[in-house]
Amino acid sequence: SLGFSIEECRELLSLYQDRSRSSADVKHVAQQRVDHIDRKIAELKGMRDTLEHLIAECHGDHMPDCPILDDLASA
Repeated sequence: SLGFSIEECRELLSLYQDRSRSSADVKHVAQQRVDHIDRKIAELKGMRDTLEHLIAECHGDHMPDCPILDDLASA
């Protein structure tokens, strides 16, 4: 599992079946997956930071003004 795409799974299966494979090829596929995960984590952290900022700016009271909705409307 580990989040590999179907194409990556095919590539890994092909490498698994190839007895003359280089472990460097397998390592390269795995490193690409880690790089993808790192990019996704950075993206999610940015989204989280933005949302936390908007939550802090929102008074959460009975008034209709809401920076969270303002930000969503401007996106």
